[in-house]
Parts: sequence; structure tokens; C-alpha cells
Amino acid sequence: MKRLILLAAVLLSFSACSTTPSSNNANTSNTPADTNANTSATPKAEATTPSDAITAREKEIWDKIKAKDNAAVGDMLTDDFIYIAPDGIYDKAGTLNGLKGFEPTEITLSDWKVLMLDKDAAVVTYTVKAKGMSNGKPTPDTPLRASSLWVNRGGKWLGLYHQECEVKPASTPPPSTAKSPEAKASPGGMASMPACGNDDATAREKMVWDDLKKKDANGFANYLADDALEVEPDGVYDKAGSVKMVTQFDFSKFTLSDFKTINIDSDAQLVTYMVKGPSPGSGPQGERHTTIWAKHNGNWQAEFHQGTPVQAAPPAAKK
Repeated sequence: MKRLILLAAVLLSFSACSTTPSSNNANTSNTPADTNANTSATPKAEATTPSDAITAREKEIWDKIKAKDNAAVGDMLTDDFIYIAPDGIYDKAGTLNGLKGFEPTEITLSDWKVLMLDKDAAVVTYTVKAKGMSNGKPTPDTPLRASSLWVNRGGKWLGLYHQECEVKPASTPPPSTAKSPEAKASPGGMASMPACGNDDATAREKMVWDDLKKKDANGFANYLADDALEVEPDGVYDKAGSVKMVTQFDFSKFTLSDFKTINIDSDAQLVTYMVKGPSPGSGPQGERHTTIWAKHNGNWQAEFHQGTPVQAAPPAAKK
């Protein structure tokens, strides 16, 4: 049952539109106030900025889900769409199939943040609270941190990726045998040196983890864009928050596997993979991590990251 609920949350995050946001590279903004999906979507005329346009379309897709119009939802996703769920990774067909038993009656969306990667790609992250039925049973009321990637293909905004995790309190870092150094500020901002020109997303991600394992917080910070966002069960972090957080953990015993890369466009890539280690969040089953990289002036920088603790798949619904 839980998987179907989480599957539903993913698709609620995508919609297609013909309005192309103006280029505003890596710009973030927040949309105040909660939005209940029982109300009508924001009219197109009210979307005055790229961020407003994206959140308006994001809300609009909930109407399609409530109407059980899976065909319309499918038209809003790319053919290479992926959904990173606690119990697995699903393609477009698997995600749409998971929506069939979901019947939401009340949806609340809040805590909006939009990150423009370039003029043709944007990430939106927000909190979802749902009420309704899943395969004839009430849905859990656990809020989710949801994130979606939209891409402009042929003048139409389509969903390429979605991921979510349950909202949880902050984890207690495991004890470390050595003190982790804190990142130092530089005159131009915290560790603002560009990342690298390596076009292999998997190789870049492994380089980031090499610095984490060496407790090199400054090296880690160098890979992050100045306006980078990180979404975790215990919160949404900016660059400074992410750097501070990694100094509290010992990453030396973590392992990485199951890498998959998707090219978003010529200047953006998504890489997802499995992480296993001793942290309370990952546990023996691990976490599914995703990083979105963007190329700026020939150098790749990490713009967005989300981690989702792995959960076992729930029993299949009885027919």
C-alpha cells in the first residue's frame, strides 16, 4: 500500500506546458502558503515568473491524478522518465501502473523551492500531504519531501525524474574517530572554485565521495554550485547547510553501486546510485541517491541532490 501512495506522489509533480521560462541560470525561489489540490489550479495568466509557471503546472497535474486520467499524466512524462522510490526504481510504465489503485480526496502541497538549471531544465521540490484510499485502504498521513525534474522538449515541459522520501527528524551522526574539518569561507564565497571538466557523471560522483571519505569538506564544497539544494528526510539544505552536515559524519565505510546516468540536455546530467554504510538513515538496505549536475563555463557543478532510505516493497494488493 505504501508504495502505491508514494508512486502517486511522484506523478503529482509533473505537467506539460508550452510556456518556456526565460533563462535565469540556477535561480531559486520559494512560493509561500500551502496549496490544497481541491482548489482549481493557478491560471496561466497568474504565472508571472519562471518559478511561478513551474509551480502552477506542478499543482495542475494533481487535478489529472484526482480525475484518474492516467493517459493525460503519461503525456506529461518523457519516455525515459524514472521514479526513485523507497522500494525501487520505476520507469514510466511502472509508475503509471502504480497509480491505478490510488484515489486521493485531499492533497496539500507546501514549502516550494524551484531551481532553474538552465532555460530548458528546472527542479522543483516541495512537501506533500495526502488523504484518500489506496487499493481500498486509507492512505498513511506521513508527509513526503518530493522533488521533480522538468525538461523543455520541443516547447513542451515534461517530467523526466521524480523522487521522494518520508519526512523524519534529524538523525544522530555516528561517532567518528577523528574530528572532521570545517569548510573555510573564501573571499568570493564558500569554496567557490569550479568543479571539473570531466563529462562522466559517475566518475564525478565518485570523486565527490573520495573527498567525503578523506574528510575534505572544502573539496566537497568545491563541487557544489553556489545555489545548490539537497533534499533529505530531515530537511532541505542549501550549500552551506550541506557542507556543515557532511562534516558530522564518517563516510570512510560507505560503498557505492548501481550507477545510472541520464543526459538531461547538453549541459545537464542526472546520476542515480545506491549507497550503503553505517549511518542511521541508510541502514543495511542502503539509500538511493540522485545528483543533478549542470555545466557552467566548461565546468560541472552539482546543483541538486536527494537521498531516499530503502524500504522493502509492501505485499502485492489482493485482486
